[in-house]
Amino acid sequence: MPKVTQRRAAVIAMLAGGLAAGLAGCAAAPTPALQADPAFARKVVSYASPEPPGTIVIDPGSHFLYLVQGGGQAVRYGVGVGAEGFGWSGVATVHSKQEWPDWYPPADMLARRPDLKEHMVQLPSGIGMHGGPDNPIGARAMYLWQGNKDTLYRLHGTNDPTTIGQNISSGCIRLTNEDVTDLYNRTPIGTKVVVLNTYTTNPPATASAQ
Repeated sequence: MPKVTQRRAAVIAMLAGGLAAGLAGCAAAPTPALQADPAFARKVVSYASPEPPGTIVIDPGSHFLYLVQGGGQAVRYGVGVGAEGFGWSGVATVHSKQEWPDWYPPADMLARRPDLKEHMVQLPSGIGMHGGPDNPIGARAMYLWQGNKDTLYRLHGTNDPTTIGQNISSGCIRLTNEDVTDLYNRTPIGTKVVVLNTYTTNPPATASAQ
């Protein structure tokens, strides 16, 4: 075989090998993103409630939040709720809302979880964590008050959607970031929030006792 032909064959073989390696790299499966259990996907459902449209009703025992609509329907969202000893029930209102909120863990949480302190910095309102994708409060937060008193409970997102459907929080109600953004956009300041006493573990505290 002439030298030119040999060199040409070698170049073609090299290019073919590189292309095969590139395609193999493209075909490699990416690391899967964390996903919530599909059983807790947002959907419109039939829901009979004495509450007027626009009210948020949370059923901790079933791990669902209902945004009451007209005509006996509601938008249903899957939620994570308070772990044993941290559940609560009662009535509150949405006092304020924030996008990508900062997180200020209460002192008792920092006492229980001293490892959190290494992620905290000094923020305008105290020791906390800047809002963003790595913040456990997630993409949105709605702050629940009773009258002029902060209950310290929130409706918020999460950076770990696998916790939806679990009793895992310190009392706050968490949704996926997609769902909390959808709920946030539908929920004006002053919205009534009802948390039912349906926990399957120890009886919850009432919000007024917090």
